[in-house]
Amino acid sequence: MATLLSHSQRRPPLLRQAIKIRRRRVREEQEPLPPAAQEITPPSHDFSPEERVLLYEEALYTVLHRLGKPEPSHVTEASELLRYLQEAFHAEPEEHQRMLQQVQELEKPTFCLKATVKQAKGILGKDVSGFSDPYCLLGIEQGAGALGDSQGPRRPQKAVVRHTIPEDQTHRTQVITQTLNPVWDETFILEFEDISNSSFQLDMWDLDTVESVRQKLGELTDLHGLRRIFKEARKDKGQDDFLGNVVLRLQDLRCQEDQWYPLEPCTETYPDRGQCHLQFQFIHKRRATAASRSQPSYTVHLHLLQQLVSHEVTQHQAGSTSWDGSLSAQAATILFLHATQKDLSDFHQSMAQWLAYSRLYQSLEFPSSCLLHPITSIEYQWIQGRLKAEQREELATSFSSLLAYGLSLIRRFRSVFPLSVSDSPARLQSLLRVLVQMCKMKAFGELCPDSAPLPRLVAEALRTGTVEWFHLKQQHHQPMVQGMLEAGKALLSLVQDIMGDLHQCQRTWNKIFHNTLKIDLFSMAFLELQWLVAKRVQDHTAVVVSSPVSPEMGESLFQLYISLKELCQLGPAPSERDGVLALDGFHRWFQPAIPSWLQKTYSVALARVQRAVQMDQLVPLGELTKHSTSAVDLSTCFAQISHTAKQLDWPDPEEAFMITVKFVEDTCRLALVYCSLIKARARELAVGQKDQGQAANMLCVVVNDMEQLRLVIGKLPTQLAWEALEQRVGAVLEQGQLQNTLHTQLQGALAGLGHEIRTGVHTLAEQLEVGIAKHIQNLVGVRESVLPEDAILPLMKFLEVELCYLNTNLVQENFNSLLTLLWTHTLTVLAEAAASQRSCPPASRRLKIALQNLEICFYAEGCGLPPEALHTATFKALQRDLELQGASTRELIQRYFCSRLQQQAETTTEELGAVTLKASYHASEQKLRVELLSASSLLPLDSNGSSDPFVQLTLEPRHEFPELAPRETQKHKKDLHPLFDETFEFLVPAEPCQKDGACLLLTVLDHDTLGSDDLEGEAFLPLRSVCGLSGAQEPGEAPQTRLPLTFPTPNGDLILQLLESRKGDREAQVFVKLRRQRAKQASQHAPRLGR
Repeated sequence: MATLLSHSQRRPPLLRQAIKIRRRRVREEQEPLPPAAQEITPPSHDFSPEERVLLYEEALYTVLHRLGKPEPSHVTEASELLRYLQEAFHAEPEEHQRMLQQVQELEKPTFCLKATVKQAKGILGKDVSGFSDPYCLLGIEQGAGALGDSQGPRRPQKAVVRHTIPEDQTHRTQVITQTLNPVWDETFILEFEDISNSSFQLDMWDLDTVESVRQKLGELTDLHGLRRIFKEARKDKGQDDFLGNVVLRLQDLRCQEDQWYPLEPCTETYPDRGQCHLQFQFIHKRRATAASRSQPSYTVHLHLLQQLVSHEVTQHQAGSTSWDGSLSAQAATILFLHATQKDLSDFHQSMAQWLAYSRLYQSLEFPSSCLLHPITSIEYQWIQGRLKAEQREELATSFSSLLAYGLSLIRRFRSVFPLSVSDSPARLQSLLRVLVQMCKMKAFGELCPDSAPLPRLVAEALRTGTVEWFHLKQQHHQPMVQGMLEAGKALLSLVQDIMGDLHQCQRTWNKIFHNTLKIDLFSMAFLELQWLVAKRVQDHTAVVVSSPVSPEMGESLFQLYISLKELCQLGPAPSERDGVLALDGFHRWFQPAIPSWLQKTYSVALARVQRAVQMDQLVPLGELTKHSTSAVDLSTCFAQISHTAKQLDWPDPEEAFMITVKFVEDTCRLALVYCSLIKARARELAVGQKDQGQAANMLCVVVNDMEQLRLVIGKLPTQLAWEALEQRVGAVLEQGQLQNTLHTQLQGALAGLGHEIRTGVHTLAEQLEVGIAKHIQNLVGVRESVLPEDAILPLMKFLEVELCYLNTNLVQENFNSLLTLLWTHTLTVLAEAAASQRSCPPASRRLKIALQNLEICFYAEGCGLPPEALHTATFKALQRDLELQGASTRELIQRYFCSRLQQQAETTTEELGAVTLKASYHASEQKLRVELLSASSLLPLDSNGSSDPFVQLTLEPRHEFPELAPRETQKHKKDLHPLFDETFEFLVPAEPCQKDGACLLLTVLDHDTLGSDDLEGEAFLPLRSVCGLSGAQEPGEAPQTRLPLTFPTPNGDLILQLLESRKGDREAQVFVKLRRQRAKQASQHAPRLGR
């Protein structure tokens, strides 16, 4: 009836059994794993109709004969489980009812309680030593006496098992000697008929053997032990002591229980008698289903699991969701009940789950992560000996099948895990983790010992898959029409697809394979693909360049060349490679196509420039952008040429230099062509144009376009990377050859553009020069009654309008060039007008004010010409002339004496002699006191070699001292070093003496009796330097002053010329007459002075 499973004499330990199985095992020759390149046919998960009927019967039988209270997460109602089975087996209602009726008519199984007595703790010590020798009696009480239906606490009972359960249904554990915490771990199968009136009974006893008093005294340890000796003396010999019991109703137990239960006492003497650890499981024996009678329990459970999981996955797919590996409550309940009733171990359940999931994974779509749990469970519980030979073979086959299937998915990962699906990387990573964990299992190592290492298998699968993917792509891009041009386009599309794939490998896939298996997918794919690409590109270019390359074919080759460059840049650097790549030096295959590429680049740019100019209306693009649309298009053309040069980036230094020379030459040629075209476009638009302002506006736009072009051309060295090119060609070119060639081309183009810009600016300036000259002429002829500020107003308004217009329509550099031209022209016109108005001070004053305002206008508060550009020599001379021409006669006379005082201060030699004097001013008397002491080294003007000198003293200018008559000294005969020692006093206020030009004129003359006196020289003493004029105190002893004698300017003085031109001014004429007389006298003695 009952079976003891863990008894050492009836079944050997698992380890011993596993060793025996290993010794008996004969290794059979295993089939090698299918190659990675072969397609793997996944095993079918469908059952035949007969198998499905048997499995359906088994599932219904399991639900109908359910035992135990439901688990909290399981389904309670049997009807719900039956409905689920009907759906899972796709049974029609009639079929379902028929099968249900059929199962209900089957014989019930034998109900069993699988009870495991694990251990106890804290039990009573009944022996003299303080310990006990515990054992347990257990069984099932059936019938009305089994606890009844009472739900309240039961009364303590003693010796329940011995008194209530027949001896043949009573089971006993081993005796564990001398312990309070015994461990049995013994399992018993207890049969029962009706769960509702059956109870589990367990008594724990202390085995009492017959011992002598001497033996007991030897075991005595304390007073409690002595008390036990007296107690045992009163009881029968050999009678066991009761330690406690456990009584449980079966209907209160779950299908599986694992708990600690308290040991109940029979009296209240010792209420705390410890705890007992028990495990329960309701199982079936002698099930009446055909599947249970004909197949092993493990196989039946595997098939049921496979059927239910298949249904779960299908249900999720129908709802457009992915199954996450979690079973529904109905499926979990049915599988739990079946495994429990069939008494399947956890290991066999995990193995069944693995076999079912691994098979379904190869035919249904669900996450591979669902395989990780059974892998972990099998690894944790793995002991090979617990499996039969057919089970080991089945498990080994599942490993091999899943490995082969996984490798086939990895081989086709580009199509199986497309990046267009967001979770593809995670799915691939999960698959790799499953394969890694599976290959690490002890079970895999023992059952599949000949399997190659997983990284090697995966690497080979990736390598093979990459080649297969390349051939599929090549076939996909095969052109419908056969021809070299179509073949080139197909090859270009293939290379671009390869670069896209390598980018995906680099960004996404490589990280997954490297982190999981330390496989560098990107490098592997690159090496395989570059070899395949190189072979096909080389064959294609060899055929194409064997004949003249057409423009269309040249464009196709260029795009292919650029794509190959990008492909090579993806690979490792030359210093990091193990060997030579098949694509190394691929540029040589395209060398014959270079002339076609360069010509095509120039032709496309020229056509675009012509089209841009033809569509240009010569209107500025905006307030800040003053050039037109064609300049923008031209800049784009040049940028495209530079981009083409960067794309080409020819590896050979010498050829790269020649290519760059060609690019620069074509760019400069395009620039000059553009200048001619844009000027012709301006003339075309100006035909019939009556508005001169519009014509000027278009001319401004043309100039701005050329200036924009010059800026673009100036960037060529940077855009074409001349510095890097110079470093590359340094070893193959002569010193300075690059500079002489490229810079000469560039400077020639810039010079041509500069000339065109200057010509345009000059044309604009000419249009304004006429207006400026007209307004200046009107300014000269205006009536004297008009104020100068009002007279120059038309000129300033004209310039304001025109310059604002040009400033708006010209870029700053060209506007500054225009201002420079206009300023130079304006100064020329003003100088001519000033020369014609020398004798008209009012007109000169108007011109002077005009010059001042023009300077402010052209400076424009720092936004126009800088001061150094304004203050030219012409400007300074004109400013000085107008300053003089606009001055009054007396101002000119004053300026004349200022200049003579300056001349006096700058004279250091005494070639004409010198005079010595003392001068002081007495403010209290308003007297200027002059002591003329002597003269020395005078010129001998008489025929006898001597002179008769005297000195004439006058205060100048005369209009400041009108009432003071000249004074003279005594005449000295024949004396070139006369000693005068004479004092003169001038009654004069201090104010006129302190003005600019106020001076004491000392004229040294040679007295002639018969003719006019001859001039020895003149000396000028500035009055403001006289002692006593600078302060209020009276002067002390005046210092001596020695003044060299000077002559008037022999070539004429500008001030005297202006005064002389004022014919109607008597004061001016008198002054000029006197000064001319002195100059004439000085000129007569100039030759003598030279001697």
